[in-house]
Amino acid sequence: MVSTPTRPAAARQRAGETSRGAAPLTPKSVAAKSRNAGPGAASTTPAKGRLLRWYRRFWSALEGNGKSRNGSTYYLILGTTLALTAIGIMMVLSASSVEAIAAGESPYTAALKQGLFAGIGIFCMFMLSRINVVWLKRLAWLGIIIAYALLGLVLVIGTSVNGNKNWIDIGGFFTLQPSEAAKLALALWMATVLAKKASLLHQWGHAVVPVVPIAGGIIGLVLIGNDLGTGMIIMLITAAALFFAGVRLHLFGFAAVGLGAVIAVMAMTSSNRVCRITSWWTGQSCGDGIDANYQSTNGLYGLASGGWFGVGLGQSRQKYSWIPEAHNDFIFAIIGEELGLVGTVVVLVLFAILGAAIYRVVVAQEDLFHRVLAGTIMVWLLGQGTVNMAVVTGLMPVIGVPLPFISYGGSALLMSLCAIGVVLSLAREQMAPNIRPRKLLGPWRLPGRKKTRTKA
Repeated sequence: MVSTPTRPAAARQRAGETSRGAAPLTPKSVAAKSRNAGPGAASTTPAKGRLLRWYRRFWSALEGNGKSRNGSTYYLILGTTLALTAIGIMMVLSASSVEAIAAGESPYTAALKQGLFAGIGIFCMFMLSRINVVWLKRLAWLGIIIAYALLGLVLVIGTSVNGNKNWIDIGGFFTLQPSEAAKLALALWMATVLAKKASLLHQWGHAVVPVVPIAGGIIGLVLIGNDLGTGMIIMLITAAALFFAGVRLHLFGFAAVGLGAVIAVMAMTSSNRVCRITSWWTGQSCGDGIDANYQSTNGLYGLASGGWFGVGLGQSRQKYSWIPEAHNDFIFAIIGEELGLVGTVVVLVLFAILGAAIYRVVVAQEDLFHRVLAGTIMVWLLGQGTVNMAVVTGLMPVIGVPLPFISYGGSALLMSLCAIGVVLSLAREQMAPNIRPRKLLGPWRLPGRKKTRTKA
């Protein structure tokens, strides 16, 4: 049977175990049971068998067993990432040009900035894809210290945008968002710490400390800046790291209750958030006349008016100041309006391919550090994309979360591309040596050990 080793073997039930000591199933026993089941089950057994065979084939193809690991995973991740980034630059140009002209700026301002960060990010992605990921362990503690310092600096000299204090203005040309860098730094640090404590993770104290307090500090600094959306994504990243490390599942139940209480308190202590939630739930404006559904409603208008094939690239009407942040959090609505259902499905398929390819990398990892790092990045990018699209389509209240690779934002794009570079490094190790791109830095060697030659 196909296995899915996304969690350590100690955290999963053994494949041969059966309830109450029952004998394991074999092909002969399955056939005997089908003969003794009676005529009523005769018609359902073949259907169940076909469904089981389809299920096994599906997971086998998804995990990439056999010849599908000859480099296809590496190039699927690379190709889909570049495609999503290119779509993002194109849609940022389309969605931001009107308001830029109205503000007296060049219509290409936002797209050029996005393209600049895309170029830097792609360069960093290729550099990281050629580095052995184990080498990054030495940067884990430095990265988390820098993340704390930058998040603290935001509270002192940060710039507030739409009520969120989450940016540092650098030279007036662009703004740095430290919370985006904190996502990657936290993922790397948690993978490093959890890998060192692998033999102790069955004890809840070692599973929780120091990961939860350090991650909680990052989340707290983000929430002080009034950015609940980013805080929720970092919570998701923390949960993903603990899950792929093999922490006992009942701990997630307690954590879910605690986090639910924290989110409820954060929501109820802000009149703006209460208004968003009640407006989303009831469809009515708030008592003080504020229409918190304005952005979401116009986003749905954009999706609806796009039809099957859209109104045409650059022809959106909702971007004429009807949708606030049309080039950022609600860019998916502009894609639906200009490119129609076909355009949105293309984006969804690209994210699905990216997720399936990263999942192949995750299940192939035997080292805990590699598995936690790749799994956390997968949940980060796909989870954030899912939340963004759920907000645009009205399935969730409005939360300020960008669509990875597509929404406007240099810090988010740069860090997402760097995260993909880390996954590409792991995918590169799965390739045959004769087709594997050369590495820049070899594995991390401890002082005093002899230098050994490694194949590139």
